[in-house]
Amino acid sequence: MAISKSTRNLVSIFLLLLLTLHSVLAADFKKGLDAAKKGNFETALKEWRPLAEQGDSYAQYNLGLMYDYGEGVIEDDTQAVYWFRKAAEQGHAKAQYNLGLMYDYGEGVIEDDTQAVYWYRQAAEQGEAKAQYNLGLMYDYGLGVIEDDTQAVYWFRKAAEQGHTKGQYSIGYMYASGRGIAKDDTQAVYWFRKAAEQGLDKAQYNLGLMYDYGEGVIEDDAQAVYWYRKAADQGAANAQRNLGLMYDYGEGVIEDDTQAVYWFRKAAEQGHAKAQYNLGVMYDYGGGVIEDDTRAVSWYRKAAEQGEAKAQYNLGLMYDYGGGVIEDYTLAVYWYRQAAEQGHAKAQYNLGVMYESGRGIAKDDTQAVYWFRKAAEQGEAKK
Repeated sequence: MAISKSTRNLVSIFLLLLLTLHSVLAADFKKGLDAAKKGNFETALKEWRPLAEQGDSYAQYNLGLMYDYGEGVIEDDTQAVYWFRKAAEQGHAKAQYNLGLMYDYGEGVIEDDTQAVYWYRQAAEQGEAKAQYNLGLMYDYGLGVIEDDTQAVYWFRKAAEQGHTKGQYSIGYMYASGRGIAKDDTQAVYWFRKAAEQGLDKAQYNLGLMYDYGEGVIEDDAQAVYWYRKAADQGAANAQRNLGLMYDYGEGVIEDDTQAVYWFRKAAEQGHAKAQYNLGVMYDYGGGVIEDDTRAVSWYRKAAEQGEAKAQYNLGLMYDYGGGVIEDYTLAVYWYRQAAEQGHAKAQYNLGVMYESGRGIAKDDTQAVYWFRKAAEQGEAKK
């Protein structure tokens, strides 16, 4: 049916009014945006609040951000949630993602993984990379959903293909471990490299490992060192320790005990147990530092208390022979046992010796045989 001239005129007038209103709202929003970019959040708030109250999703989202970070207003997670929700319910993807975060961390709302998943999914399905990554994490750890590695891979990939660094690392990790997808070291290297080149320390460390062990690439110690160093310079303790090992053994670099000590110490001071053990060894034998049994004991103890079997064994030796501590057979037995129970062959053998000789513990031939047998099964035969 044809539309009458008068009806066409009314439609034209209505459209003109809408366009005029939209241009006014857009102008006001831009004023707020320009002010916010200059750090003038009070002006931004003045421009955005009326728009938000009129239902503008972009203004609602930005108002949520201001309350979330306390910019131009007193920080208020409840108000942040309120405005994020307003925008999210209109389909604003970034607001949906941020509302998911608030539920994820229990900020401004009671923590609720199911609601976090719901909002992450809403945003993820609109292509919001951060939401896709976080939804992948929820499936990875079974938070708010049944754990599902295949779904985790799906969402990590979605994020990774948009250049999301942690998404790239995570899909690489899934390929390396064969979780949710067939194990493929070449693909793992591909994705680790993508994330590593964007500066993600975990990816740099893992790429270093792939070169170190020749997984998915030709083994290349120099490249391993390169990527370990990248991560180590950012403070990644695992990479610092591995870089120390490369200097210790002269792999990919000229052997340099001083540099080995430097990197072991960096990691050890962050609480890395294996690095603490390695640093203890350097003090024990005077590699790259002046030999110092007391310091060796100190680092062995730090590692041993974290359950590092090699450190527990070495600490047992120090008590057994009085190196850096007063000789104490009871404590020697204690630390040998800690390591022996983790399968350390030399500790098992030494614990057998302590039972056989009755040093630090009541003599017990049955227990001596038990521990000698444990050690022998690993090739550590009684001498």
